[in-house]
Amino acid sequence: MLIVGIAGGTGSGKTTVVKKIIDRLPAGEVAILPQDSYYRDNSHISVDERQEINFDHPNAIEWKLLIEHLEELKLNKTIQQPIYSYLSCTRSDETIPVAPKHVVIVEGIMVLTDKRLRDLMTLKVYVDADADDRLARVISRDIVERGRTVDIVLDRYDKTVKPMHLQFIEPTKRFADLIIPQGGNNEVAIDVLSSTIERHLEKNTQKV
Repeated sequence: MLIVGIAGGTGSGKTTVVKKIIDRLPAGEVAILPQDSYYRDNSHISVDERQEINFDHPNAIEWKLLIEHLEELKLNKTIQQPIYSYLSCTRSDETIPVAPKHVVIVEGIMVLTDKRLRDLMTLKVYVDADADDRLARVISRDIVERGRTVDIVLDRYDKTVKPMHLQFIEPTKRFADLIIPQGGNNEVAIDVLSSTIERHLEKNTQKV
Protein backbone atom coordinates (compact mmCIF):
# COMPACT_ATOMS: atom_id res chain seq x y z
CA MET A 1 0.00 0.00 0.00
CA LEU A 2 1.29 3.45 -0.98
CA ILE A 3 0.35 6.06 1.63
CA VAL A 4 0.66 9.65 0.42
CA GLY A 5 0.43 12.55 2.86
CA ILE A 6 -0.54 15.89 1.31
CA ALA A 7 -0.21 18.93 3.58
CA GLY A 8 -0.08 22.70 3.12
CA GLY A 9 -1.64 25.88 4.46
CA THR A 10 -5.35 26.63 4.46
CA GLY A 11 -6.37 27.59 0.92
CA SER A 12 -3.10 26.41 -0.63
CA GLY A 13 -4.83 24.18 -3.18
CA LYS A 14 -4.47 20.75 -1.56
CA THR A 15 -7.96 19.61 -2.54
CA THR A 16 -7.37 20.68 -6.14
CA VAL A 17 -4.10 18.72 -6.22
CA VAL A 18 -5.84 15.62 -4.86
CA LYS A 19 -8.68 15.90 -7.40
CA LYS A 20 -6.24 16.25 -10.31
CA ILE A 21 -4.25 13.23 -9.12
CA ILE A 22 -7.41 11.11 -8.89
CA ASP A 23 -8.46 12.24 -12.38
CA ARG A 24 -5.16 10.90 -13.74
CA LEU A 25 -5.46 7.50 -12.05
CA PRO A 26 -7.65 4.44 -12.76
CA ALA A 27 -11.07 4.71 -11.13
CA GLY A 28 -11.46 3.05 -7.73
CA GLU A 29 -7.74 2.67 -6.98
CA VAL A 30 -7.39 5.48 -4.41
CA ALA A 31 -8.85 5.95 -0.92
CA ILE A 32 -8.95 9.44 0.60
CA LEU A 33 -8.64 10.21 4.32
CA PRO A 34 -9.30 13.95 4.86
CA GLN A 35 -7.88 15.36 8.06
CA ASP A 36 -11.03 17.52 8.33
CA SER A 37 -13.09 14.40 9.06
CA TYR A 38 -11.08 13.82 12.22
CA TYR A 39 -11.71 17.10 14.05
CA ARG A 40 -12.79 16.35 17.60
CA ASP A 41 -16.51 16.25 18.31
CA ASN A 42 -17.58 19.39 20.20
CA SER A 43 -21.20 18.53 20.93
CA HIS A 44 -20.41 18.66 24.69
CA ILE A 45 -19.76 22.44 24.66
CA SER A 46 -22.08 25.38 23.96
CA VAL A 47 -22.60 26.91 20.53
CA ASP A 48 -20.85 30.10 21.67
CA GLU A 49 -17.83 28.11 22.88
CA ARG A 50 -17.63 26.29 19.56
CA GLN A 51 -17.14 29.61 17.78
CA GLU A 52 -13.87 30.02 19.67
CA ILE A 53 -12.37 26.69 18.58
CA ASN A 54 -8.94 27.00 17.00
CA PHE A 55 -9.21 24.63 14.03
CA ASP A 56 -5.62 25.39 13.01
CA HIS A 57 -4.04 23.94 16.16
CA PRO A 58 -2.98 20.26 16.23
CA ASN A 59 -4.98 19.72 19.43
CA ALA A 60 -8.20 20.13 17.43
CA ILE A 61 -7.53 16.83 15.64
CA GLU A 62 -8.14 13.34 17.02
CA TRP A 63 -4.81 11.99 15.78
CA LYS A 64 -5.17 8.69 17.59
CA LEU A 65 -8.29 7.76 15.61
CA LEU A 66 -6.79 8.89 12.28
CA ILE A 67 -3.66 6.81 12.91
CA GLU A 68 -5.72 3.78 13.98
CA HIS A 69 -7.80 4.02 10.81
CA LEU A 70 -4.72 4.25 8.62
CA GLU A 71 -3.18 1.22 10.34
CA GLU A 72 -6.42 -0.74 9.85
CA LEU A 73 -6.42 0.09 6.13
CA LYS A 74 -2.85 -1.23 5.95
CA LEU A 75 -4.16 -4.47 7.48
CA ASN A 76 -6.72 -4.65 4.66
CA LYS A 77 -9.65 -3.71 6.91
CA THR A 78 -12.52 -1.37 6.02
CA ILE A 79 -12.84 1.63 8.34
CA GLN A 80 -15.74 3.90 9.31
CA GLN A 81 -14.60 7.46 8.56
CA PRO A 82 -16.25 10.17 10.71
CA ILE A 83 -18.38 12.91 9.17
CA TYR A 84 -17.63 16.37 10.61
CA SER A 85 -19.72 19.52 10.17
CA TYR A 86 -18.05 22.93 10.28
CA LEU A 87 -21.47 24.55 10.67
CA SER A 88 -22.26 22.78 13.95
CA CYS A 89 -18.65 21.87 14.92
CA THR A 90 -19.84 18.36 15.72
CA ARG A 91 -19.60 14.86 14.28
CA SER A 92 -22.53 13.12 12.69
CA ASP A 93 -23.83 9.84 14.09
CA GLU A 94 -23.33 8.43 10.60
CA THR A 95 -19.96 7.41 9.15
CA ILE A 96 -18.53 6.71 5.70
CA PRO A 97 -17.13 3.22 5.02
CA VAL A 98 -13.68 3.40 3.41
CA ALA A 99 -12.26 0.20 1.96
CA PRO A 100 -8.50 -0.42 1.66
CA LYS A 101 -6.96 0.47 -1.72
CA HIS A 102 -3.52 0.22 -3.29
CA VAL A 103 -3.13 3.97 -2.70
CA VAL A 104 -4.32 5.97 0.32
CA ILE A 105 -4.08 9.77 0.34
CA VAL A 106 -4.13 11.50 3.73
CA GLU A 107 -4.89 15.16 3.09
CA GLY A 108 -5.05 18.17 5.41
CA ILE A 109 -3.24 21.26 6.66
CA MET A 110 -1.54 19.47 9.57
CA VAL A 111 -1.00 15.89 8.39
CA LEU A 112 2.79 16.32 8.53
CA THR A 113 2.81 17.69 12.09
CA ASP A 114 2.39 14.34 13.84
CA LYS A 115 5.47 12.08 13.68
CA ARG A 116 3.45 8.90 14.23
CA LEU A 117 1.37 9.74 11.18
CA ARG A 118 4.40 10.77 9.10
CA ASP A 119 6.08 7.46 9.86
CA LEU A 120 3.17 5.63 8.20
CA MET A 121 3.55 7.60 4.98
CA THR A 122 5.43 6.36 1.94
CA LEU A 123 5.49 9.79 0.30
CA LYS A 124 5.08 13.20 1.92
CA VAL A 125 3.94 16.21 -0.11
CA TYR A 126 3.65 19.89 0.82
CA VAL A 127 1.44 22.14 -1.32
CA ASP A 128 2.80 25.69 -1.18
CA ALA A 129 1.11 28.97 -2.12
CA ASP A 130 1.52 32.70 -1.47
CA ALA A 131 -0.23 33.99 1.66
CA ASP A 132 -2.36 36.44 -0.37
CA ASP A 133 -3.61 33.68 -2.65
CA ARG A 134 -4.43 31.46 0.32
CA LEU A 135 -6.35 34.27 2.07
CA ALA A 136 -8.44 34.96 -1.04
CA ARG A 137 -9.42 31.27 -1.26
CA VAL A 138 -10.18 31.11 2.47
CA ILE A 139 -12.51 34.13 2.25
CA SER A 140 -14.36 32.67 -0.73
CA ARG A 141 -14.66 29.18 0.79
CA ASP A 142 -15.69 30.20 4.30
CA ILE A 143 -18.41 32.53 3.07
CA VAL A 144 -19.93 29.96 0.71
CA GLU A 145 -19.37 26.68 2.58
CA ARG A 146 -19.28 27.71 6.24
CA GLY A 147 -21.69 30.64 6.37
CA ARG A 148 -19.17 33.17 7.71
CA THR A 149 -18.99 36.89 6.97
CA VAL A 150 -15.92 38.59 5.52
CA ASP A 151 -15.25 40.34 8.86
CA ILE A 152 -15.38 37.04 10.76
CA VAL A 153 -13.07 35.34 8.24
CA LEU A 154 -10.51 38.16 8.38
CA ASP A 155 -10.61 38.30 12.19
CA ARG A 156 -10.08 34.52 12.38
CA TYR A 157 -7.25 34.74 9.84
CA ASP A 158 -5.39 37.34 11.92
CA LYS A 159 -5.97 35.65 15.28
CA THR A 160 -5.53 31.97 14.45
CA VAL A 161 -4.99 30.99 10.81
CA LYS A 162 -1.88 33.10 10.14
CA PRO A 163 -0.06 32.55 13.48
CA MET A 164 -0.89 28.82 13.53
CA HIS A 165 0.34 28.49 9.94
CA LEU A 166 3.66 30.04 10.88
CA GLN A 167 3.98 27.99 14.08
CA PHE A 168 2.74 24.55 13.05
CA ILE A 169 2.17 24.20 9.30
CA GLU A 170 4.93 26.06 7.46
CA PRO A 171 7.68 24.28 9.46
CA THR A 172 6.44 20.87 8.27
CA LYS A 173 7.63 21.74 4.78
CA ARG A 174 11.02 20.34 5.80
CA PHE A 175 9.51 16.85 6.12
CA ALA A 176 8.20 16.84 2.54
CA ASP A 177 9.68 14.62 -0.16
CA LEU A 178 8.01 16.83 -2.77
CA ILE A 179 6.98 20.49 -2.57
CA ILE A 180 4.35 21.75 -5.02
CA PRO A 181 4.55 25.54 -5.46
CA GLN A 182 1.50 27.37 -6.88
CA GLY A 183 -0.86 24.71 -5.57
CA GLY A 184 -3.26 23.11 -8.03
CA ASN A 185 -1.91 25.24 -10.89
CA ASN A 186 1.42 23.41 -10.96
CA GLU A 187 0.66 20.80 -13.60
CA VAL A 188 4.30 19.66 -13.88
CA ALA A 189 4.57 18.76 -10.19
CA ILE A 190 1.15 17.09 -10.25
CA ASP A 191 2.24 15.03 -13.27
CA VAL A 192 5.40 13.93 -11.40
CA LEU A 193 3.37 12.89 -8.35
CA SER A 194 0.74 11.13 -10.46
CA SER A 195 3.41 9.22 -12.39
CA THR A 196 4.99 8.03 -9.12
CA ILE A 197 1.62 6.71 -7.94
CA GLU A 198 0.91 5.10 -11.34
CA ARG A 199 4.21 3.20 -11.22
CA HIS A 200 3.26 1.86 -7.79
CA LEU A 201 -0.11 0.71 -9.11
CA GLU A 202 1.52 -1.01 -12.08
CA LYS A 203 3.90 -2.93 -9.79
CA ASN A 204 1.01 -4.11 -7.63
CA THR A 205 -0.97 -5.17 -10.70
CA GLN A 206 1.97 -7.20 -12.01
CA LYS A 207 2.33 -8.97 -8.64
CA VAL A 208 -1.33 -10.01 -8.79
